[in-house]
Amino acid sequence: MNSHQLTLVKREKLTIDGVTNVGSYDPTELLLETEDGVLMIKGENLHLTQLNLEQGKIGLTGMINSLNYSNESLTQKSRGLFGKIFK
Repeated sequence: MNSHQLTLVKREKLTIDGVTNVGSYDPTELLLETEDGVLMIKGENLHLTQLNLEQGKIGLTGMINSLNYSNESLTQKSRGLFGKIFK
């Protein structure tokens, strides 16, 4: 597995190495588990251009608005989201 690395070009093209799992994806948000924690990517018109979990690589295009890391696992994030919905 490659070490975790991000390459962002003009907030429109993002490549990520060191991805271990994909939690969720829609055109406004992508939730990934990386070697360095859970990464939430928010934006507009997000489109996956590359997805290869065997190599740990993901590519996407669209307008990137934010990148946010968390030390929680994807399962903790999911429970947190469902906990808020079903309160």
